Amino acid sequence: MNILVINGPNLNMLGIREPNIYGRTTYAVLCALIEDHAEKIGVDVELYQSNHEGDLVDHIQKAYNRIDGIVINPGAYTHTSVAILDALKAVSIPAVEVHVSEVDKREEFRQISYVRLACFATITGHGVNGYLEAMDLLRERNAG
Repeated sequence: MNILVINGPNLNMLGIREPNIYGRTTYAVLCALIEDHAEKIGVDVELYQSNHEGDLVDHIQKAYNRIDGIVINPGAYTHTSVAILDALKAVSIPAVEVHVSEVDKREEFRQISYVRLACFATITGHGVNGYLEAMDLLRERNAG
């Protein structure tokens, strides 16, 4: 199984950006955790991060016919990007939306998730472990 983990804007700043909300785990440590978990559960993983909406859309489109599942944390684009939603719908790859913080308990504008409309599950507020949970969900779904 091939899983693509996509991270949107500012997630490269994990550990630095508002640690009271996002924790102190750095993006490099997150990537290592994801890669270790992928090896443990027997899946191949590809990691991608961009601060640019079009790059995220391009990467989702490139996943077509080569990726079995997507874990996506679109960052702030969660609440604004119909383009990312449309890309996920276009490729029809099972996807799980992940957020490090509990977005549902934050500012009013964070209550809207366009991306969620193309995902079969959402994990929020589980810190970086949410990524690992999402990978497990995709693996279980792929197994049948």
